[in-house]
Amino acid sequence: MGMLCAVSFNRYGRLYYLDPGEFRPQVGDRVLVPTDDGPEVAECVWAAQWVSEDTDGFPKLAGLADEEDLRRDEQLRKRKAEAKVASKRLIREHGLPMKVVAVDHVLGAESGGNGRTTVYFTAPHRVDFRALVRDLGATLHCRVELRQLSARDSARVQGGIGSCGRDLCCATFLTDFEPVTIRMAKDQDLPLNPLRISGACGRLMCCLKYEHPLYQKFHESAPSIGSRVSTPEGDGKVVGHSVPRDAVTVRLDADGSRSMCSRADVCGSRRAYDSRDPSDPAGATR
Repeated sequence: MGMLCAVSFNRYGRLYYLDPGEFRPQVGDRVLVPTDDGPEVAECVWAAQWVSEDTDGFPKLAGLADEEDLRRDEQLRKRKAEAKVASKRLIREHGLPMKVVAVDHVLGAESGGNGRTTVYFTAPHRVDFRALVRDLGATLHCRVELRQLSARDSARVQGGIGSCGRDLCCATFLTDFEPVTIRMAKDQDLPLNPLRISGACGRLMCCLKYEHPLYQKFHESAPSIGSRVSTPEGDGKVVGHSVPRDAVTVRLDADGSRSMCSRADVCGSRRAYDSRDPSDPAGATR
C-alpha cells in the first residue's frame, strides 16, 4: 500500500498521479511537479489518500508551491500567451499552411539565456519554416523550436468534447495510442459512416477498441446470423445479435415472432452440458 494524489496542469486536463511523500496536499492546492525542465506548478485535483496498489514506481511530489513559485508560474503563462500570439501573426505574414496548437516555454533560469520556446503546430504536409524560426527568435528574444504534431497528438494537446459528451479520452486518461481498425467497427455492427465513427482528430475513435474484445469473445461461441437453433420457446433462425445483453434474436418457426434468448440457451456446448448424464464419468449424454 501507499499514498497517491492526482494533479493537473490545466483545468479539465490530463491527470498525473504522484506519490505525495511527506506532503498532504488538498484539492485546490498548488503543488510542484518534477519535470525534465525543473519543477512546475500544478493544481491538486485529488487529495492524497491511501491506495491498495504499489506506489514505488510513481514520481514523488516536489513540494507545495510558495509565492515565488506562483509568481514564476504566472510569468511562464504570460510568456506562453505572448509566444502564441506572435507565432500566429508571423505564420500569416509568411503565408505558411500551419496551425498553432500549443506553445511551451522554459524560463531562462532552467535553459540558459532568455529561455526556450517550443511551438507545436499541425500542417497538411512538411513545411519549410526556417525563415519563420529566425523571425520568431528575433521577436521573442529566445531560442525557438517548432514541432509538427499528428492529428491524434493535436487532439490530445488541445482537448475537447467527444460525441459521447465527455472530455476526449486522449486528453484525460489515455497514455498511448493503440491501433484502431475499421474491422473493429464492423465487428460491433456500427455504421461505417466516417462522421459516426471518427473522433475530434478525424481518425477512428479510440473507444472502438474498448469493447472489441467482448465482441470477439461473443462471436467465437454465439451462433452466426442465419443459422438454425433450438430455444426454450421452439426452433427458429438467428436474425440478430445483442452483445451487451449477451443474447441472440431468433425468429421462431411456429408463428414467425421474434424472441430474444440468452446466448447460453442456444449454444450447443451449453445444451450438451445440461443434457449430460451426471452418473457417467465420461460425460456421455442421455
